[in-house]
Amino acid sequence: MVKYYTRACNFFYGKKSKIKVKHKSSLPIGKNNFLSFDKIEIISRQKKRKIHINKIHLENKELQKKIKTDLKLITRLKKFDKLNFKNIPLLMGVLNLTPDSFSDGGKYNDKKKALSRAKELIRSGCKILDIGGESTRPGSKQVEKKIEWERIKQTINQLNKSKTFISLDTRKSEIMKKGILNNVNLINDVSGLKHDPKTIMILKKTQIPFILHHMKGNPETMQKNPKYKNVLLDIYDFFEKKISEIRRKGIYHNNIILDPGIGFGKNLKHNLTILRGISIFHSLGFPIMLGISRKKFIKELSGINDSKNRIGGTISSSLYAMMQGVHILRVHDVNEVNQSIKVFKSLHLK
Repeated sequence: MVKYYTRACNFFYGKKSKIKVKHKSSLPIGKNNFLSFDKIEIISRQKKRKIHINKIHLENKELQKKIKTDLKLITRLKKFDKLNFKNIPLLMGVLNLTPDSFSDGGKYNDKKKALSRAKELIRSGCKILDIGGESTRPGSKQVEKKIEWERIKQTINQLNKSKTFISLDTRKSEIMKKGILNNVNLINDVSGLKHDPKTIMILKKTQIPFILHHMKGNPETMQKNPKYKNVLLDIYDFFEKKISEIRRKGIYHNNIILDPGIGFGKNLKHNLTILRGISIFHSLGFPIMLGISRKKFIKELSGINDSKNRIGGTISSSLYAMMQGVHILRVHDVNEVNQSIKVFKSLHLK
């Protein structure tokens, strides 16, 4: 039996989108009338084709049923504990308290600098602060639990007083447990819950929201010639299978965010395919997050125009992702990305 996937495409933004939604010639992403689409791409492992939303009734009944189910998931407002997705994208500010992260290692692992940087990111407009004490850059090695917790505990405790929405970037169940006891709001495990078998039990016991991330391999091996049959559909199937597994293990809440893992076991072609087709993941019914900030693919595309912080590439890919309905952008340069989003939105008001 052929498996079909539904991807929203041909997007409209701003005033034009609002008018088209009003006239029922396009459908909104997540109840947001300022971002809508009027075509879907029907994809299988063998072929793909685009159809207008007003031509769905011409398809066979079985496919119509599949499409209508997916459209309900694509167009509904995503509800999430303590996060509001009515005005997307939300920015997740990166706070690496490590000596060896790929772009800012060693800059903020001093406790005073860490707190100062956190406050700066919050002032600049980040709604989520992602704190990590272990680098997972390509080639990095695992850090001992005690060292990882020592790097982050003080900053987490200090930020708790400010009622900041804190995401904890860790692969280890013991660090998760300590973070949850210190009131973190979200778990961000880049291993896709595969690194530590005890992770699922922690998530089940606490029912804490979490990010379901896709990574092929582990940080030490993930960039050694990664291969897929179809990177977009393989990741979609991974999410679908993992969510079923999570349900079977007793986690029934919908406070789950999907991150396809740009640069985590993907080459340039894989990364571009994911970015261009990112809207396929809307039909899984969960918010989508992207970590594109300062990533290697920007260097690979820009060549001699590469720069240290890759702000230009981060901004352009962030705005592209926003136009695909991505809910959360994980970025280092919150102020600059926020500035670009505000200007972009203002230009589309009239």
